[in-house]
Amino acid sequence: MDTAIASGFLLFYTLITFSPSVAYTSFLPKALVLPVTRDSITSQYVTLLHQRTPLVPIKLTLDLSGQFLWVDCEKGYVSSTYHPAHCHTPQCNITGSKSCRNCFLSKPGCNNNTCNLFPNNIFTHINEVGEVALDVVAIHSTDGSNPGKMVTVPNFIFTCGSTNLLKGLASGVKGMVGLGRNNISVPSLFASAFSFHTKFAICLSSSTTSSGVLFFGDAPYVFLPGIDVSKSLFYTPLVKNPDNSAWPFFHGKPASEYFIRVKGIRINEKRIPLNTSLLTIGDEGEGGTKISTVNPYTVMESSIYHAFVDAFAKALADVPKVKPVAPFKLCFNSKGLGSTRVGPGVPPIEFVLQGKGVLWRIFGANSMVQVSNEVSCLAFVDGGVEVTTSIVIGAYQLEDNILEFDLANSRLGFSSSLLFIQTTCANFNFTSST
Repeated sequence: MDTAIASGFLLFYTLITFSPSVAYTSFLPKALVLPVTRDSITSQYVTLLHQRTPLVPIKLTLDLSGQFLWVDCEKGYVSSTYHPAHCHTPQCNITGSKSCRNCFLSKPGCNNNTCNLFPNNIFTHINEVGEVALDVVAIHSTDGSNPGKMVTVPNFIFTCGSTNLLKGLASGVKGMVGLGRNNISVPSLFASAFSFHTKFAICLSSSTTSSGVLFFGDAPYVFLPGIDVSKSLFYTPLVKNPDNSAWPFFHGKPASEYFIRVKGIRINEKRIPLNTSLLTIGDEGEGGTKISTVNPYTVMESSIYHAFVDAFAKALADVPKVKPVAPFKLCFNSKGLGSTRVGPGVPPIEFVLQGKGVLWRIFGANSMVQVSNEVSCLAFVDGGVEVTTSIVIGAYQLEDNILEFDLANSRLGFSSSLLFIQTTCANFNFTSST
């Protein structure tokens, strides 16, 4: 047998035999679903995942680039099915952990001869050592239209964090859901458990009172009134960043963040003159464009931002400008903008992406933010000159857009504004069909 093929079968056998996330159930769903809500105080996106025995709903903050699920085990973690991952076991090896330690208290988060990872709080930039562990996780299946029956994964891998890591997170949150591009992220483990494609889709609601939605697995993604928004997706390749320079602790390892290739920016179909070298990823992970649910607004390197703002201001030369409201640099009198189905009547912004004729169009609902009754500002922020990533597409630009991260095919599917097809991210029907 060819050596490469034989190695592939060996890896497949190893993952199936020792995977910490194999689901023992006669029902294999094609997709799973979670609600996503924006916290009104922190603007973080949070969800509820059931974990432990007996099952407990755990409030967690989403981290699009996070490497794994981490949960506070220091305070109030009680479960009869908790198992630490001991050093040099297959379960430990899957995580890629290079760290083992002894902790003799024999409680969740502190056991002898366990392998460790480093959970981090991306908002406070705190990293701490944490015990790798396995426990039951439960989540609702879906047919794409409603939540279905709840399914469980008995040995779902996660990392124990400390209570200290919860500082700066939304009230009641007990950890973070890592959705990043690696083999122990939550999407990867669910795909392994239920044998579906490694794929997830996220749709962030523009409201703090209505939930958006997070899907794991295959489409459809059906929103009221019966619209399958997966049919509105455009596709562009996901780009691998060879160096996780955004986190110095993980410097030298491939990034778990999601990058795409933005080749240029247009306003009113006119291309903005830019230093295009900033749009490519360098050898040390600098430059390029990534997608973030952590940044509230899109952040641009200074030279890109200034060219962008100047072009947008010229396109709206007839609309009265007003004093800027921090952190924004360009603001208008709202009465001069008018209104459309997709928000304030401003010129569309187009990110020119990799792929023939592929454009991510950003309309007024995602480009302008209402800061007062009479003032609307361009919802993009100057990131300065010395930035790691040249463009970070922020959460405001993602609201009421659905994004499908198809890791099996290394591509991003995106819809642009769902308002065009008369639905929103708050329109998934969370009424159970069972």
